[in-house]
Amino acid sequence: MATGIYKAFKKDKSPYYRVSITYKNKHISLGSSEDLETAKAIYKEATRILRYPKKYFVNPDKKTSGYKLMHISLAKYISLVNFRDNGIYIKTPIYLAKNSFIYFLSENVILTFSIDDLFYYSNHTIQARGGYYFVADYGLQTSILSRYGVKGHSIKGKDYIFKNGDELDFRYENLQVINKYNGVSQFEKNGRIFYKTKIHINGDFIVGVYNTEAEAALAYNKAVSLLENKLDKNYSKNYIEGLSNVEYAAIYNSIRLKKNFRDYVKKL
Repeated sequence: MATGIYKAFKKDKSPYYRVSITYKNKHISLGSSEDLETAKAIYKEATRILRYPKKYFVNPDKKTSGYKLMHISLAKYISLVNFRDNGIYIKTPIYLAKNSFIYFLSENVILTFSIDDLFYYSNHTIQARGGYYFVADYGLQTSILSRYGVKGHSIKGKDYIFKNGDELDFRYENLQVINKYNGVSQFEKNGRIFYKTKIHINGDFIVGVYNTEAEAALAYNKAVSLLENKLDKNYSKNYIEGLSNVEYAAIYNSIRLKKNFRDYVKKL
């Protein structure tokens, strides 16, 4: 049997070939194939990738990979090149750059992340569906936006923005959350920032306008409390970090909801 190729058998006794390579004292699985010639091609490509950096490369600045149609998958190609160049083997398709890293979903869809997220994405495979990027976390599909405090109902361009216009740049300094609470939106009037609270019943009802984001978020919670015994709907209340129980209660009790909203609730 050729170097790096091991014959194995499926449950139905049919043969297949596992391929692996040892580099920098690390044993790396390259995948498997049902025919021997393809297995040999996989091993040969891996050897070339590790031996010829000028031909097989990743440019993190230009977000190019040098990957061509090969027997080795793009994900394995990126892992090998990163290990060769940076000395760290990562199973997911990550290439390290200075203070950041890039993650290859495909040859053309390449995400950028802050280095602080390296451990997480080294252990979580990103998947994409219709521009929605998610990972499997504890058996659930979790949007990668949730790591930034972006809620599931949030609207791009309204509730959060990519500062440099690159929607594939998920570095913390580039993604800005504008409206992080349910029912709360920020607006400017006469040079001042205000926060409007809305809640959806049979349409959007304005609950009130407030000076602070915390007040607006708690106004939403107060509106939900009024509706809980009136409607068969599940509203998610806002959790406001940094408020003690005493502070929460003081703000909550001081909040006034618009009269037309209160009158509407009474009629339900």
